[in-house]
Amino acid sequence: MKRRKVIQKLKREARRRQLDFEIIELTKHTGVRVGKTTKTLGRHSEIPDGTAIKFFEQYSVELGKGWWR
Repeated sequence: MKRRKVIQKLKREARRRQLDFEIIELTKHTGVRVGKTTKTLGRHSEIPDGTAIKFFEQYSVELGKGWWR
């Protein structure tokens, strides 16, 4: 999955649930904050599907279990 698609999917769901969404550029990673949860995503153009799912799972507290399906 493309990195841009991963971020867009998170942003769309955060807006749908009326949660804050912020992108924070760090040195070698990009921080993504949804609500009170902040996680980092590497700056690779292509993110393996398994990695994208694990990244999405980290936001389950804010967005609900299985929100990315």
